[in-house]
Amino acid sequence: MSTDDSKAHPPFAVTVDLAVFTIRDGAFSVLLIERGVEPYAGSWALPGGFIEPDEDAEAAAWRELHEETGVERFGRHGGHLEQLRTYSAPGRDPRMRVVSVAHVAFAPDLPEPHPGSDAAGARWWAVDDLLVRPADADAAVTADVPHLAFDHAEILRDAVERIRAKLEYTTLALEFVAEPFTLPELRRVYTAVWGSAPDLGNFRRKVLGTDDFVVPTETHGTASGAGGRRALLYRRGAAASISPPMLRAIG
Repeated sequence: MSTDDSKAHPPFAVTVDLAVFTIRDGAFSVLLIERGVEPYAGSWALPGGFIEPDEDAEAAAWRELHEETGVERFGRHGGHLEQLRTYSAPGRDPRMRVVSVAHVAFAPDLPEPHPGSDAAGARWWAVDDLLVRPADADAAVTADVPHLAFDHAEILRDAVERIRAKLEYTTLALEFVAEPFTLPELRRVYTAVWGSAPDLGNFRRKVLGTDDFVVPTETHGTASGAGGRRALLYRRGAAASISPPMLRAIG
């Protein structure tokens, strides 16, 4: 006869944490909230919360995203939300055993955030500012870089890598340019997210050589300079993936 050994396992909680990214003023940016309650009161963290008894992890992620940004759902050219991974190290939360199902979101034109009831503040941070390594900067610089609560620095690093890789093999970058757009405008999206500009020649070959990545329009933009040619304008194609991928330079 089998026995019920559930009582031998103490209860634990399940949460969702969100790494929400956008591009603001040309900078790849992430949403952080300033915690207003313990643990880690006064520290900055990724938004998130406990999964309610009547919802699954995806529903909780959408709920938290709506509470922090006002966004309920993403449309065809509105953004992207996906599950990142599960973080379950013992001791990651001092309150109790907590397992987090982290999600990553990337969307254009996200508004100024409004902190929830248990937050003291909320704001967008440039990703490059948060990923400064002490070996790369002096004390004055690193003093302005917040130490994230819980294991959110690890989640942030994983989420940044997920989005950067996503742009290698999908056309997600197209969601961050207004139609019609020029190739330099599209290239600036990759530059912001990757932290360095893709090689110009390779970029043009990949974008123009991938079927239905972009579609030229019959109109032209302003001339690039005195006597220069008028810029070619494009709109989004129907392609969702890039194969082979447009690899970034790493290191």
